[in-house]
Amino acid sequence: MEHHQSPLLTDLYQLTMLQSYLDEELTEAAAFEFFVRKLPATRNFLVAAGLEQLLEFLSDARFSEDELDYLKTCGRFKSNLIDYLSEFRFTGDVDAMPEGTVFFADEPVVRVTAPLPQAQLIETRLINLLQLQIMLTSKAVRCKIAAPNKALVDFGLRRAHGAEAGMMAARDSYISGFSGTSNVLAGKQFAIPIMGTMAHSYIQTHDSEVEAFRHFAISQPDNVVLLIDTYNTARGALRVAALAPVLAEQGINIKAVRIDSGELGAEATTVRTVLDQAQQSDIGIFASSSIDEYLIQALERNNAPIDGYGIGTSLTTSEDAPYLNCAYKLQEYGGVPRRKRSSGKATWPGRKQVVRYFHPNGEYHYDQLCNVNEQPAAGTPLLCDVMHGGQRTQPQPTLLAIRQHLEQSISHLPDALRQLDQPHPYRVVVSDRLVQMAEEVDRQFGG
Repeated sequence: MEHHQSPLLTDLYQLTMLQSYLDEELTEAAAFEFFVRKLPATRNFLVAAGLEQLLEFLSDARFSEDELDYLKTCGRFKSNLIDYLSEFRFTGDVDAMPEGTVFFADEPVVRVTAPLPQAQLIETRLINLLQLQIMLTSKAVRCKIAAPNKALVDFGLRRAHGAEAGMMAARDSYISGFSGTSNVLAGKQFAIPIMGTMAHSYIQTHDSEVEAFRHFAISQPDNVVLLIDTYNTARGALRVAALAPVLAEQGINIKAVRIDSGELGAEATTVRTVLDQAQQSDIGIFASSSIDEYLIQALERNNAPIDGYGIGTSLTTSEDAPYLNCAYKLQEYGGVPRRKRSSGKATWPGRKQVVRYFHPNGEYHYDQLCNVNEQPAAGTPLLCDVMHGGQRTQPQPTLLAIRQHLEQSISHLPDALRQLDQPHPYRVVVSDRLVQMAEEVDRQFGG
């Protein structure tokens, strides 16, 4: 069994609570909801992602004999818990926003309704999966907003916080509109186009830069993208310009050059001039080196002659917003709405739906948070049934379908919400029924 699919990948307190729930026979249906309490300061919206990995986890979660033996010997748990875990299968229901859906603060993105011990046990891994992919997808989408018509490539595996983060960054950037990834395993697993060039070490291995360019072109005739800044970017561009007609006689075309250092706008302008003067206008310019959406936006506003960007560290670490203030909270138990009232962390009770309303021009107008049993007059409900009784209710969407849904979601964003560095609140209203329910719950539970 892969360790990341094991339900033992959890916090201890989930198991200590389970022990007590079983001792007290607290096993009725519970509803928990995952949401983000507050958007990061630099985000006007987030994008739902990670649902596919969550559903895979829920479908496959089992305790191995080895794991059960460990729990038996650690001295904290009784035989009733061990017996329960030995038979553990997730049999609950999941309602969720489809991956690629834009959402805002305090909106449930995923709701789990299951026997209390099951719903409790999955909390840690659920948050672990959803937070990462929401962060990465939301970051990638911002890069795409900054350069909607440019080729963007995920270059971030080596700086990702572990292998899983690197794999998810490739997946999440692709559904966000990126052209491909440098991550070969992600290419295999997710059928994402794989893209890459060469490292500076390749150039340095050769006795001359021209020789390195020529050898690479002969070895990779269909993927000639040459790294030109190892020694001097302008001189590298001149050497490419001189080599291009020689290679063309052999039927090899240079697709692009890559710049990986310096002031990228100025460097690209110099390189473009060199190539154009040599009648090599078909050779593109690809830039990498500490690129994020803010730099892309600045380069694009200055009309830098750059055709594509390789985005690494800032993407795979979600550098400017590396975590979310997210939570998975109990909203109903035994058919009775519940709510948390902690200062600054209060929740609305019961199982909820998010209904989105649109302006006549197609842009998002506002969202409404309401009880699942309410029937709003109009609007589009965002959460749908994706798992029932532990079984998926619909086929797994392709990455292309998720990508198209995400593109459509982003197309409805008002311009103010597309701003990368200007905060703009979006209206999420709470239904009268929810407010009334909160008052009733507070009275019932000694508020």
